[in-house]
Amino acid sequence: MGLTRATLGFLGLFFTASALLLMFLTLLGGARNSNPLNVIYFLQTDTSNIPGAPSLSRWTFWNLCAVNSNGKSECGKSHPDFPFDPPSPRNFDTTTNIPSAFIGTSHYFLTSRFTFPFLIMALFFGVISLFTGFLAMCTRIGSYISAFMAWLALVFQIITTSLMTAVFVQGRNKFNANGQSSKLGAKAFAFMWTAVACLILSCLLYCMGGSVGKSRETGYTGRKHRRRGFFSSVRAPSVASNKEANP
Repeated sequence: MGLTRATLGFLGLFFTASALLLMFLTLLGGARNSNPLNVIYFLQTDTSNIPGAPSLSRWTFWNLCAVNSNGKSECGKSHPDFPFDPPSPRNFDTTTNIPSAFIGTSHYFLTSRFTFPFLIMALFFGVISLFTGFLAMCTRIGSYISAFMAWLALVFQIITTSLMTAVFVQGRNKFNANGQSSKLGAKAFAFMWTAVACLILSCLLYCMGGSVGKSRETGYTGRKHRRRGFFSSVRAPSVASNKEANP
């Protein structure tokens, strides 16, 4: 038995909500020193040989955080769209023991700063898709609107995740090459790429929900009208001839 529009709409709604949850968790990672936000970060690096830096540093969307003995982030005042730019005043404000690849370039600053607004746009369209997803369970137009909004959210989410992956993988490699142990934040990257997969599924499910029953209903209506036209055209001469034969 095929899936109904209500079932497909509900599944699309479920995956949209799941994607938004993962995206919000990544966005808010480091904004507060509470679980689970204090274990979500993009990059962790051994910065013990950098003057004024903590032994371990973590970059998030909001701050450059130290790491306590329990492996949790200890972040100070939050700054939205915090850049990944080690030698700048926003990070360590020094070039001592900073990998040379970070010095004299704005590549890391600009790439990391663009991830934040793109994620905000992905969340905006994702939230719209979530609300229209309730209509997708009962109407065809609701399914297509939800699919379109989920598709827009997916485009911005892919851009965000790709930029984030590129800049922090490059940063990790530069720190490791400089003898400073560095690793990516598994949770943040897992959340963001899983959100991409969830939005892809949402788009497909909403589109399937919009197409459910469309061909069957159209075909049936057409056949009904064709039969009606055929019999009326056959009966009409018969009635006329009977009237002529029996005035």
